[in-house]
Amino acid sequence: MTAMTPQDGCDPQSERPGRIMSREMAEQPEVLRRILDVGAPEIRATARRVAEKKPRFVLLSARGTSDHAALYAKYLLEVRLGLPCGLASMSTITAYGAKPDLRDVLVVTVSQSGGSPDLVASARAAREAGAITLAVTNNPDSPLAAVSEHHIDILAGPEKALPATKTYTASLLALHLFVEGLSGGDGSAAAPLPALAAQLLARQGEIKALAARYRFAERMVITSRGYGYPTAKEAALKLMETSYIPALAYSGADLLHGPLAMVDNISPVIAVVTDGRGGEALQPVLDRLRGRGADLVVIGPKAQVEQASAGFVLPTDGVPEELQPVLEIIPLQLLAYEVTIARGQDPDAPRALAKVTETR
Repeated sequence: MTAMTPQDGCDPQSERPGRIMSREMAEQPEVLRRILDVGAPEIRATARRVAEKKPRFVLLSARGTSDHAALYAKYLLEVRLGLPCGLASMSTITAYGAKPDLRDVLVVTVSQSGGSPDLVASARAAREAGAITLAVTNNPDSPLAAVSEHHIDILAGPEKALPATKTYTASLLALHLFVEGLSGGDGSAAAPLPALAAQLLARQGEIKALAARYRFAERMVITSRGYGYPTAKEAALKLMETSYIPALAYSGADLLHGPLAMVDNISPVIAVVTDGRGGEALQPVLDRLRGRGADLVVIGPKAQVEQASAGFVLPTDGVPEELQPVLEIIPLQLLAYEVTIARGQDPDAPRALAKVTETR
């Protein structure tokens, strides 16, 4: 009698809820290493070609998780290069037929699939309007890559779970290397990321214990400043699309302008504290939250975690502030996964969602 293998469909793990998301989260160290080892030379070459055209302004287009990666790129381009950036409103072109003058403007479109019709249409229109167009995708054969002048492949491999995990961190690293290339840098500061990502994934037990705080949460607030703000927005999306908990993401500055009033000692607040200027700017917000008796959980340096109700210490020593978002999101991906499992739901297949969202 021949023994059956997992491929025969009898592996008890093969039907486990969240198995696909779990596997893809675990692939992130390998994906980051692949980008550094295989993708970096072509990303630098693309950056050189773009830099030769001397763009005067940058517009970033994206949806969903990719929108948060684009927001990260906005911080990088403005802080590191002093290039003014904006997040494009695609409906001005696709719905209203606007024809902006985009000569000498770099238009960067970030999309995992490269297949959303509005992204493709706006990239095509931007190129026709004189823009330098760059697509950042996980699919070099996509329509978006075809209509764009330049393309960066994030090399994440197929992503099958509906919640994007490895494509998000891959997009962040690829965008970082691109911005480094624009300034003539070699991106060597990113070398420790694969090993550090593996360390974070090995601490899933800590996150599972933390998730018990949120199993019955009715809403959550996530806040940060600077480079950590895109992480807060992506974490909120992950929690909403997997566990269905309403999660509101605010810049720390915006939180003080009104939304702070809804914070009490019942609704949890997660603060993403980068080790650097963004974390310093967030400090007055953390003080106000503690003063209101908030259930404050910190994802960040040890000194900040020790002052909170609970938290998760990030290995930020020696990691430049602009690279910390690649690490910050990993425990929050794990948190969304563990909270969803604890609530008896399957994070692989959130209701009412499709992997490729075709907005127009």
